[in-house]
Amino acid sequence: MKQSKLLLPTYFFIFLLLTIGLHFVLPLIQLIYAPYKYIGILLLVIGIWLNIWADGLFKKKNTTVKPFEKSSALILEGPFRFSRHPMYLGMVIALLGVAIILGSLITFLVPIAFFITMQIVFIRHEEKALEQTFGQEYLDYKKRVRSWL
Repeated sequence: MKQSKLLLPTYFFIFLLLTIGLHFVLPLIQLIYAPYKYIGILLLVIGIWLNIWADGLFKKKNTTVKPFEKSSALILEGPFRFSRHPMYLGMVIALLGVAIILGSLITFLVPIAFFITMQIVFIRHEEKALEQTFGQEYLDYKKRVRSWL
């Protein structure tokens, strides 16, 4: 499989800029207004917090956070108890939060596109590599914990 030259944060920022750009270029239908827009701030904070929490566990276990590098530890605690990919999940939640803050219909397409992109570009490769590295331990983990939620 061809590896992506772009790192995960780059994808996130591209999609974030796309969300904001689409809102201002094609604000066709405004769906959400204040005070409901403030729910987006909460989701944005949750998404960022989820990423910081998961990243901290990678550092604690002294293993790589980069999807195309070989992991030296399988993390099963913290947010990894309910999601095999909490960093991707956090980014989708953050993008959804931004879409709610902006409130236009077009912005809600971006978190969906990001989700699909993560599945294709990162998760397929990552799960295969984790199976090869950790074998049955990872397969058992896959049976217990869903990919996203």
